[in-house]
Amino acid sequence: MKRIAKFEKVSLKQFKAGCTREDAEKVYEGIKLPKRATAGSAGYDFYAPFDIELKPGETANIPTGIRVLIEDGWVLKIYPRSGLGFKYRLQLNNTVGIIDSDYSSSDNEGHIFIKVTNDSNEGKTLSIPAGTGFAQGIFVEYGITVDDDASGVRNGGFGSTTK
Repeated sequence: MKRIAKFEKVSLKQFKAGCTREDAEKVYEGIKLPKRATAGSAGYDFYAPFDIELKPGETANIPTGIRVLIEDGWVLKIYPRSGLGFKYRLQLNNTVGIIDSDYSSSDNEGHIFIKVTNDSNEGKTLSIPAGTGFAQGIFVEYGITVDDDASGVRNGGFGSTTK
């Protein structure tokens, strides 16, 4: 296995900028870095920083408090945990989250937000206790074209490279 990345917490100041909860400092203290559950796991589990409850059709934009430093030539793809997708149709609002290697140098410290929707068509309410895995990230190597000449510099996420 290649070791190509490192997870870190964003600063408390940055976390509080993205988390409007009154207990943001307490939440920040409890943030767990993503980890693989087993030696054979491809995905790094992202843990809920606080209790989350989603009724069918409801959406939450979750400030994870996490950033990742990734070597060039790699990307982190984020998906819902497969069990939650299967049981509740939990979906990421952008289908698959893409965290590029240069995102960590953005003004927001590369703070990863994960926006999810409970798309249950069976009337199931989803409850995710704080500290429970709800999403997973998988590192993937990628290539570029032989005539690639990209030279832009990122500052932000959510479409910042096409502005």
